[in-house]
Amino acid sequence: MIPFLDLKKLNAPYEDVFKTKFSEFLANGNYILGDAVVAFESQFANFCGTDYCIGTGSGLDALRLIFEAYKIQGKLKKGDSVLLAANSYIATVLAVLHAGLKPVFVEIESAIFNIDLELLSKPEASVKAILITHLYGQLGPMNAILAYAKEHDLLVVEDASQAHGATLQEKKAGSFGETAAFSFYPTKNLGALGDGGAITTSDANLATILKSLRNYGRSAAHTNEYVGFNSRLDALQALFLSEKLKSVSAENQTRQNLAIRYLAEIKNPLIKLPFWLGSANHVFYLFVILVKDRASFLSYLDLNGIGYLLHYPVPPYQQQALKSYAYLSFPITEHVANTCVSIPLNPVLSKLEIDRIIKVLNQYHA
Repeated sequence: MIPFLDLKKLNAPYEDVFKTKFSEFLANGNYILGDAVVAFESQFANFCGTDYCIGTGSGLDALRLIFEAYKIQGKLKKGDSVLLAANSYIATVLAVLHAGLKPVFVEIESAIFNIDLELLSKPEASVKAILITHLYGQLGPMNAILAYAKEHDLLVVEDASQAHGATLQEKKAGSFGETAAFSFYPTKNLGALGDGGAITTSDANLATILKSLRNYGRSAAHTNEYVGFNSRLDALQALFLSEKLKSVSAENQTRQNLAIRYLAEIKNPLIKLPFWLGSANHVFYLFVILVKDRASFLSYLDLNGIGYLLHYPVPPYQQQALKSYAYLSFPITEHVANTCVSIPLNPVLSKLEIDRIIKVLNQYHA
């Protein structure tokens, strides 16, 4: 059996240094924020090319705090609308809703499954921001998005939770918009050993507000300036992330090399491969194929011992939790949801495992 992802194997190269760091962590006794978080924040801001990084408890919290900070700055107010792709993971939508804002779903295009810019005309007056998700590790059309946002005076927020290190014209995910949210969920290209997230920005005032909001709205000892939250990046996870950050660029290159093999060697007309121009704009958090008869294909993978996952079979507007949006219909989004399959692609797959996956996919027939 080739698992979709073996987290234990993925983290095995770091076990010795993690144990050392944990011992130091115990001896230090500084378990909330502190030097470990400050160090990682500096390292990750430098990696992304921004002035500031604010560690949070999760990627969802990172997005939520961004919107709350914008409300404090007066750039957003309750009831404002946010454009986002119809196929975004539900966490993207929840962050908008939790902040008292309204999601405006936009149909996707069929190449990289991101917002179809041709469908975006002049937005309604209530629309104040556009939230762009770098889905599966591939950057959205940022140059066009930024031009559209400038034309219509919109805030640009990146959901970069799946795109650590993705690069376009020497700019990395997290540095295109005014702000960006990252997740360090264990499966991510830069994954912790638990939950974690971060916000990147080069806005000094916003960074100050965000640091306060994540810590109960505290601005000084015994002084709470805002109605804040408890969403601090765990200090132990920050230590682990600092170590893994050293390898993420090399591991992204490994992912890209594996993707090159898949794209060159999987030759089955029943399988639609992802679109990629071969640049550094895709770090392949996921390798997502489309298969018309998915039930048959998944049975075939089960029979042949190939792991898989589905990202994502139910669009957010069709979820029970968001039933007030159930009247919406986006044909391309729904086609992708009904045919998508994520196959194994990660830095610890062996050559024999990759050979096996390619062979099995090439032999598939309906």
